Amino acid sequence: MTVKRRIATLTLTGVLALSLLAGCSSTPSTGGTVEPSSQNTAEPTESPTSETSSTNTLRIADQGIFSAGGTVTTSDGTFDVENYYTSREGSTSHVDHANVFYQIPEEENGLPMVFLHGYGQSRMGWMTTPDGREGWSDMFLKKGHSVWLIDQPRRGEAGQTSVAGTISTEPSDQTWYTQFRIGTYRDGAFTYNEGSQFPAGEDALDQFFRQMTPDTGMDSVGGDQNIDITVVAQAVAAAIDEAYERTGKESILVTHSQGGMPGWEAARYTDHIAAIVAIEPGMAPAVDSEDYAAMLEQEIPVALYYGDYIGEEFTDVPAAGMWSMMASSADTFTEAYTAAGAASTVIHLPDEGITGNDHFMFQDRNNDVIADHVEAWIQENVK
Repeated sequence: MTVKRRIATLTLTGVLALSLLAGCSSTPSTGGTVEPSSQNTAEPTESPTSETSSTNTLRIADQGIFSAGGTVTTSDGTFDVENYYTSREGSTSHVDHANVFYQIPEEENGLPMVFLHGYGQSRMGWMTTPDGREGWSDMFLKKGHSVWLIDQPRRGEAGQTSVAGTISTEPSDQTWYTQFRIGTYRDGAFTYNEGSQFPAGEDALDQFFRQMTPDTGMDSVGGDQNIDITVVAQAVAAAIDEAYERTGKESILVTHSQGGMPGWEAARYTDHIAAIVAIEPGMAPAVDSEDYAAMLEQEIPVALYYGDYIGEEFTDVPAAGMWSMMASSADTFTEAYTAAGAASTVIHLPDEGITGNDHFMFQDRNNDVIADHVEAWIQENVK
């Protein structure tokens, strides 16, 4: 069942007016100071006012929320109507689907863009920034694309699961902050990498950490990530197929981090992917994998984006070496993929003169610059 309502116009002044769906604040950060440490601790400058990027009126022709994919499980026995409140025999559960919030702009002149978040995240990350600026979903709507924002199975508003996970309550903000190459934590303070584009201040940090969302089907104790990639990939493919049914157009799939792996696999379950834009995926597809074969058969153009602070030369960035290893898989993939006649581009933002970006480049202060770069790649490479 689709829940949908139509509105004539939607005026945006910064973050999406419907950001209440994601429970986020639209109040810009007032910034703050960073304690000195042995780490590079240059504080990012304050975020620009919304006047530079959010003065346009965005008119939405259609929007709604629906579930895509998933299965139905059934318990043994016969349901006891007399004890309906406690009986679980012979009962069903609708589980393992994606939840999709979509918007179609009045001036739609581009392909649909389906956004898949990464580990510990939900679609909220595409809708806003930690300091309340405009997110990528608004930016690409203004560029003429419809946007389809997924909460992947067992996450966010798609929490119904067929497997019971164990959600850890161990504090881990410092771990992920360091892994995401924003900075690290030294001498009792969060630090920023030198030249960081991450939004400054305690308020922004508070909003960023509160975006983190547990996976209801994952045993997260001890840092394990036993996410079922196939379950996610099949639900993503179902969302893409639904976008095709509603628009008659193939979709550009935009993935982030952990979402990269099911993003590759989704090509095995749908033939309606026009292109894949992978924002710092954990790994690129292995050349001998079924994912690679499906993508190559459909000749899906691919762009892999990586930010700054990657490489052994960044001795003050603990995660730099790990990300260098993961990014190298993009080069291996691209060499084989292009040699086989398909198109793949690896974009390291510093090589493009865009510096200071971390793992969450689409939430950084220059997220509009990167969105423009993505749009330029789409215009040049996606038919």
